[in-house]
Amino acid sequence: MTWSGIIKRFVVGSVLVFQVWAAQLPQRDTSIRINAARTLHSIPRSIYGTFLEPIGNSIYGGLWAEILQNPSFEANLWVPSQIVDMIKERPELAKSSGMTLPLPWEPLDYAQGARYAPHWKDTANSYQSLLLMALPNQVETGIRQRVYLPVHRINTYVGSVYLKLIGGPAEVRVSIRKSNDKEKVFAAETLHLAGTDWRRYPFSLQVPVGQLVPLEPADFVIAVENGTRILIDQASLVPSDNINGMDPDMVQMSRALKTPIVRFGGNFTSAYHWRDGIGPRDQRISMLNIAWGMPEYNQFGTDEFLDFCRLIGAEPQIALNLGTGTPEEAAGWVKYVDDHWATGGGRLWELGNELWGNFQVGYPTLSAVAERTKAFSEAVRRVDPKARVVATGADPDNFGEWNASQLSNAAEAFRYLSTHFVVTTNDVVAPTPSPDFIAKATFALPVGIERLLHEMHNQFSTKPEAADVKTAFTEWLFWAPNDTYPRYDNMGGAVAASSFLNMLIRNAPLVPVADMTGIIEFGGLWKKRGRVYGVPAYWAFKMYSTADASRVVETQTQGEVYSVEQGSTRIPTIPDVPYLDVVSTLNEAGTKLTIFCVNRDLSRDITARIDIAGFSSGPIGTVRTLTASSIYETNDEVQPEHIHTRESSVSISTPAFQYTFPHEGITSIELTRR
Repeated sequence: MTWSGIIKRFVVGSVLVFQVWAAQLPQRDTSIRINAARTLHSIPRSIYGTFLEPIGNSIYGGLWAEILQNPSFEANLWVPSQIVDMIKERPELAKSSGMTLPLPWEPLDYAQGARYAPHWKDTANSYQSLLLMALPNQVETGIRQRVYLPVHRINTYVGSVYLKLIGGPAEVRVSIRKSNDKEKVFAAETLHLAGTDWRRYPFSLQVPVGQLVPLEPADFVIAVENGTRILIDQASLVPSDNINGMDPDMVQMSRALKTPIVRFGGNFTSAYHWRDGIGPRDQRISMLNIAWGMPEYNQFGTDEFLDFCRLIGAEPQIALNLGTGTPEEAAGWVKYVDDHWATGGGRLWELGNELWGNFQVGYPTLSAVAERTKAFSEAVRRVDPKARVVATGADPDNFGEWNASQLSNAAEAFRYLSTHFVVTTNDVVAPTPSPDFIAKATFALPVGIERLLHEMHNQFSTKPEAADVKTAFTEWLFWAPNDTYPRYDNMGGAVAASSFLNMLIRNAPLVPVADMTGIIEFGGLWKKRGRVYGVPAYWAFKMYSTADASRVVETQTQGEVYSVEQGSTRIPTIPDVPYLDVVSTLNEAGTKLTIFCVNRDLSRDITARIDIAGFSSGPIGTVRTLTASSIYETNDEVQPEHIHTRESSVSISTPAFQYTFPHEGITSIELTRR
């Protein structure tokens, strides 16, 4: 019986038995043969695209440097389920909300009672302002919000607030104080009001070094006294080192990825109207992000997105609103971007997002999607004939009818058909799966996707007018409800992501565009309690996206395989999955050979003999590895680089050498031509 037969039998029968036998059976010889003289295809940089959407804290609370939530004092910015979660985390917000304060603002002193009222008919921004009424004495009456300041990096914070004097002394005090201790003031400034009209008042607050510990909460306070009554609207508090409104750590770590394109899109696209996010920021309206039930402040709009792309050296890729939008609105966005981007036209424009889902606001039906795609495509191409249009395709495991409808359009309607694979890793067919079974099923998914991609392109080939259509993999993510499963933010997610990147490299002629979910949050950067860090998948992605690798060369790997039955509900059967997943590349000059290897084995390091033809290496190679003691380990704000890429060297004495690849690990070996 072969090794793969044993594995298949025991995965189906008993995962636990399989794990015991796997530990006892000897390792079969593993070999990697590389013929660097045979180039298979080039690697477009565009497979290393990333994805940005206002979801969670990806933009607000993440990339965007604004520290305050709900700075315009609005109501109805969160759906009830989100409010329940907020109050579960911070029960005191239920009391402050009951005092008519908009979430997540609180009274400076709860004991003072009802000194606050929403105001709808007199605002500086959006739909609502807040009336603050001081007690008739020298005791402060105010509002506060819990904030986390990046004091590990910067101690000066600048901001502004719109104020309108109703009565009393014309003074307002803004400050940063110890959380839940109004007497401990770290920094304060008194604002002297001029007149009784709405006016913007800037301020600067410097927290003394060492007074506030990194990751410790503080309170931002706006207060009055002696009977003063004021209306408050549109407050702001940002670190003084912000870059055009963006977090400098986010910008720096995003730039380090060298991602060539950033996709601005997602479920929010189908209810997003781009004109809401242009013009003076203090005049933009705060509203509900319908897709995710959270605030859309519109502070980060088209100009800010283009600025972010410039700062990190990426091209913009934008998903247009085919839900509540119109072809005319889409054409206007295309023109606006072309007018504001130095290289003019020729951008990637995606016609909608996951339009096949009834969760998508204003989704078209199967019978209507081709016609709607055609109308938007024509509108886009009238404005920009060079536009590279991406039509909404279906996922690789359920593409038949939907893609057939889209392919009924004429060839000029689109250049790419999108696909997504956002998979829930713990959702498997097996009734009582062990953690190891789920991990191995997850690591096998890129192999299953690779095979399905070829089926998708076989469908393209049946239509002569679609012969040149390629796939744009505009979202891919390994998701789970928590980190006890392999998912985007732990080491298991990094292993899966690297296998996915190997798959993209091998299939670049079919899939020349791909966007990892996402550059911020999920598989990329996170910000918690004021500190920015990358999850393990960020470091894995960086290993690939920054490599000097532009051509795939012939690579043959012989070694052990395993098979999955009753695995992911998306692709339950995946036979013959190699434990070692290897691709090899050359740079454009042919002077560097890079070997990318993912070891999917859960417990064993695998030693392989590597034979190289067509490339005479120097004596020392550079090795980069990403490993952890467990696939469930991750990084966080306390240990931001607990897992990160580590560099070492390997001696190369002959055209053949041995290397031991760590289990559940990612390795690249870079050789320089002698």
